[in-house]
Amino acid sequence: MTTAIWNGQQLAASDATIVVEGNHYFPPDSIDRQFFEPTGTHSTCSWKGEASYYTVTVEGTRNVDAAWYYPEPLAEAENIKDYVAFWRGVEVREG
Repeated sequence: MTTAIWNGQQLAASDATIVVEGNHYFPPDSIDRQFFEPTGTHSTCSWKGEASYYTVTVEGTRNVDAAWYYPEPLAEAENIKDYVAFWRGVEVREG
């Protein structure tokens, strides 16, 4: 089981993450949506397409744009459509 933890709270857990460029992408149904708020931030990857971001909030503490996903990935990244990856201090643990 791979988990994503921030501020002492488990944000996601799955046995079916997909690793891309060293990042675990969690299936959309494996994240605990109560901690996620969509933002207006976007970035572009040359082969994955445009990423959208979530701010993660745990016990009133916000981690802005700490998670990202590809709602409409390019063909080469179709397998991670809507899967969620983390950074900015979110700890991803395997096992």
